[in-house]
Amino acid sequence: MKMDRSISRLRGDRVTLAHGGGGRAMRDLIEEIFTGVFQPPGNEDQARLTSAALQEPGAQLAFTTDGYVVTPVEFPGGDIGKIAVCGTVNDLAVGGARPLWLSASFIIEEGCEFDLLRRIVASMAREAEAAGVAIVTGDTKVVEKGSCDTVFVTTSGVGVIPPGRDIGAAKIRPGDVAIVNGVLGDHGAAILAARGDLALSTPVQSDCAALGHLMEAVLEAAPDVRAARDATRGGIASALNEMAAEAGVTVELRDEDVPVRAEVRGMCEILGLDPLYLANEGRLVLFVPEAQAEAALAVMRRLPEGEGSTVIGRAVEAGRIPVLTRTAFGGTRIVDMLVGEQLPRIC
Repeated sequence: MKMDRSISRLRGDRVTLAHGGGGRAMRDLIEEIFTGVFQPPGNEDQARLTSAALQEPGAQLAFTTDGYVVTPVEFPGGDIGKIAVCGTVNDLAVGGARPLWLSASFIIEEGCEFDLLRRIVASMAREAEAAGVAIVTGDTKVVEKGSCDTVFVTTSGVGVIPPGRDIGAAKIRPGDVAIVNGVLGDHGAAILAARGDLALSTPVQSDCAALGHLMEAVLEAAPDVRAARDATRGGIASALNEMAAEAGVTVELRDEDVPVRAEVRGMCEILGLDPLYLANEGRLVLFVPEAQAEAALAVMRRLPEGEGSTVIGRAVEAGRIPVLTRTAFGGTRIVDMLVGEQLPRIC
């Protein structure tokens, strides 16, 4: 049962160093803000978990972890809690795993508002429930003001890869089709606008979303999916370069096939950015055999996370350039790995 806010034991409206001291104040913070919402099983220093999926012969355990330091911590379309859940779920899902459990660790700056923490935790709980995962264990630390920026979140995720499922970038073959599940660059644009660095005439929402259900649907409809990656930091360009290098192929795109909102494209032109390198938090690129591309697209487009799914290119025999795009003028342009950081603190 979730705690009744009307009988809050927390004093004041902000976190103090006492809330990280290991005593009553810390217990009140953890119970009211975190465990009262997440409802983890048991009250030990570790989660004790079982799943019938792990008992299947040939099943594999998948494990991933990531830290989140996005600024601002709340932005159009999401917040640091939503990203933390979605990002970790997606890291499991694109490898073919069915996400099951998450841990969540919070580094909280002295002075952080309790209400902000409540919003972040509520967001995490909603996303976890929608993704079909449970937040089963975690940790909190409080640091002096100025030692971090409001709140940092680290999540780890555990999932199960069913027997016989084996996808990875090394399996991509010439002729395979590259598909994305929607417009690219929205997250990067939303963060930039939220920082006040650019006023967009039409507000852009972050694409932040968990993609576990989408991946399961694709793998049912197109069982020979070769590989998938979520295109986060470094954008679609960096994801494709990593995949091409691992597979030993070249990926050919066409500029006109890469879906980018007009507002985002215009922003990039003003600032000298390339939308292929903008971060995404709810977009993946996957490679499927050409014979299964239509089946994959059909099932993706039936889901909210994949309504804008489209083919953006294909793998060909390896050349000197891992990724290139054909321009509207008939030429080609090299799409290299991102060098440096277009937008720091993006996730």
